[in-house]
Amino acid sequence: METQPSPRFMTVSEVADVMRVSKMTVYRLIHAGELPAIRVGKSFRVPQGAVDHLLDASWTADEQGEVGS
Repeated sequence: METQPSPRFMTVSEVADVMRVSKMTVYRLIHAGELPAIRVGKSFRVPQGAVDHLLDASWTADEQGEVGS
């Protein structure tokens, strides 16, 4: 029986660093429902897969063609 790896959760600060935006931008994405998160006490944790998905979905066709060219 194969087990699924546990999702890695990131802090708001880690997400902001990866996305190169402010922490406030990450909070806005969470509160707008554009970035799923769970609440742990008074802080949020964001699944790394959700961050990857948001970044992948943000690429436009033109940008994908220009990267590395």
